[in-house]
Amino acid sequence: TMQDISLNVTQSHMQPPMAAFNKTVLNDLHITKTDIDKFLKYWQDFQKKNMSNQVDECQGYCQGEIYNWLRAYNSIHGYVSLMICIFGTIANILNIMVLTRKEMAKTPINNILKWLAVADMFVMLEYIPYTSYQYIYMGPGEKDLSYTWAVCLLIHMHFTQILHTISIGLTVTLAVWRYVAIRHPNGGCANFLLAHSREAILLPFILSPILCLPTYFVFKVRETYDVDSVNQEAMYHVYFDQDSVLYRFNFWIHSVIIKLLPCGILIVISAILMHVLCEASRRRLKLRDYNNPAKYAIQLNLNESKSKKPPRCDRRNDRTTLLLVAVLVLFLVTEFPQGLLGLLSGVMEKCFFAHCYPPFGELMDLLALINAAVGFVLYGLMSKQFRTTFRSLFMKRHFGSTEMTRLTRVTTTCV
Repeated sequence: TMQDISLNVTQSHMQPPMAAFNKTVLNDLHITKTDIDKFLKYWQDFQKKNMSNQVDECQGYCQGEIYNWLRAYNSIHGYVSLMICIFGTIANILNIMVLTRKEMAKTPINNILKWLAVADMFVMLEYIPYTSYQYIYMGPGEKDLSYTWAVCLLIHMHFTQILHTISIGLTVTLAVWRYVAIRHPNGGCANFLLAHSREAILLPFILSPILCLPTYFVFKVRETYDVDSVNQEAMYHVYFDQDSVLYRFNFWIHSVIIKLLPCGILIVISAILMHVLCEASRRRLKLRDYNNPAKYAIQLNLNESKSKKPPRCDRRNDRTTLLLVAVLVLFLVTEFPQGLLGLLSGVMEKCFFAHCYPPFGELMDLLALINAAVGFVLYGLMSKQFRTTFRSLFMKRHFGSTEMTRLTRVTTTCV
């Protein structure tokens, strides 16, 4: 029977290469060499047919001009990402140096921004050797299938995911902290956060490795052999079983809990913060003509109006809130597409992940690197205290001591 034939052929391949067929057994089963050749031919045709069916199953996925643009960018991703990483590493080091100054470190928000810069800095530092070897040192289409590089890829995958999850947690903490400071500045929640600010910053560092736990078991280094080569050298690559329950569970954890859920929280908090900024802007408009209160009261149908400027503390609160809104919006632009791609990969499974997800990989990395690198630019453009502290630290040692004292007093009482 065919089962007997396949069993004998399998057993024969398990023997050493120089071993010959047992002619006595073949004669007893009435199997000739022609029968074996026919079976092997049928088996090869069966494998080719299955392979063609798999190709047809995913045919038509993710085609179009946008994928041509993505593949064109992927050819220069190494050089672009390397420049961003070098700039981002230097920028985050400067952020850490400025935010650790005594006058800056007094506020919990600055401490959160400092540890966010630390996480982003390590992401940049780790990505530099990876992109230098993967995209610059190795030529187009070239692959390193050594065991050392496979292990390095696995470490790179876990390390960057943990640090990126820490950055997400710190960003959510930053948003919640600012919301409480604005909406309930004197409430019990604000007092609780002030009393446990260190624990609030430490929490993302503890939860992130736990949330990434399924990834440790999904991806592993696998050893294969090239049967077409003469020496049959071992090849190593990062492997994952797409049909396993753990693989699908990990996709849902990564896309929903780590990506989309924080994005939903940040969208709500960002909308609230923007509403607060609009209210503050309207309040300033009402008080713009404070020197002529009678005229302004007639225009707004008011019986009385206050004849004083908005407090300096309020104006500084608005600038701080606007800075944090910019940080949150940049984070949403970066993380929401990644979470959406991960969700679609979990829902549509094999074909989407195999044909649609990989072309976006380098683009998603680029967005994450930009998000991690531009913090220094945002702080410098939108925070007067940051600019003053930076100038006093790097330009003139005794620059603006009077202004720094005033800014420190304002920050301590208002932020």
